[in-house]
Parts: sequence; structure tokens; C-alpha cells
Amino acid sequence: MTGPISGDDEAAVNAKLDAWVTAAREKAQRYRSVQADTSQVSITETSKDGLVTVTVDANGTMTDLRLTDGVRELSGQQVAAAVLATVRRANAKIPERIAEILRDRAADDRATIDAVLANYRSRFPEPEPDAPPDADCAQDMDTGRPSEPAPRPAPRPRPRPRPADDGDDDWKGPTILGE
Repeated sequence: MTGPISGDDEAAVNAKLDAWVTAAREKAQRYRSVQADTSQVSITETSKDGLVTVTVDANGTMTDLRLTDGVRELSGQQVAAAVLATVRRANAKIPERIAEILRDRAADDRATIDAVLANYRSRFPEPEPDAPPDADCAQDMDTGRPSEPAPRPAPRPRPRPRPADDGDDDWKGPTILGE
């Protein structure tokens, strides 16, 4: 009994299958290489004033933070804003670095490159233009004079301490049933 493929047809089909398997293995190896290279991505960015330096990985996770002594002259809010702005600028460079890796390793698979880059670009968009160095002391756009600082939120009241539990579960007052 013979199958639907015999003789020369069988040899041609086997050759095509072998070629397909070989191509799939090569492609899998390229993507393992892409994954390995991507996991090694590290981007370092320094704030425009040089006070803050951050390093992020391919996931946008901050892996290093360095502050110069100059941050002592800034408020905590200004330091936080500088750190966040610098992290956003570093993260915005991730898609281009990933694109370089993909172009080197998977240039023949345009659809995959486009899909991966679209994902990275949606996760790490270009940062908004920088706000004034001190948003609390920004100049009023109409008058050119320093604007009033933003009002600070009112402090939340402290909760009252609860009386100590005396262990007596018998409530001596009237019940809601009037008994």
C-alpha cells in the first residue's frame, strides 16, 4: 500500500519540509538572539542641568539613580520632577534601541519588527516638553510676574484613638428593638 505521495513527489515534499524546518530553526535562533540582546539593553540619561542621572532597562525599570550634591539646593518636589523627567527621556529612547537590535537580527521579518516597535512606542512615548524648572514659582503668562505658589492641600485630621477594649461584650444600653 502506498500513500498519496510516492517516488519523486515524496522526495520533493521531504526536501521542502527539511528546508522549512531549517528556516524555522534559524528564525528561532535569531529571535533567541534578539531576546538576549534586548534583555541587555541599558540606557543612561542625564537631566539637562546635570544634577540627575538615571539608567533604565528595556522594560523601563530604573536600574540606577545618581544625584549630584547640587540637588540639595532644590525642593523635594523639584528633585522628584527632575528624576521623573529624566526617566521619561531615557524610556523614550528604548524603542529606537530595540529597533536597532531588530534591524540587525530580524530584518527580513518586517511585520514582526513593526508590531514589536509599535508595542514599545505605545509603552514609552516621547516625553512632553519640559515644564518650567520650578512650577511653583513659574511666571504668570499674562503679566510676566511670578505667579502665586499653588496652595498646599489641607492636612488630613488625625484619627481619634479608640478606647481600650475592656473585654466586656455585654452592652448595657437599650437595644434597637426597645427591649
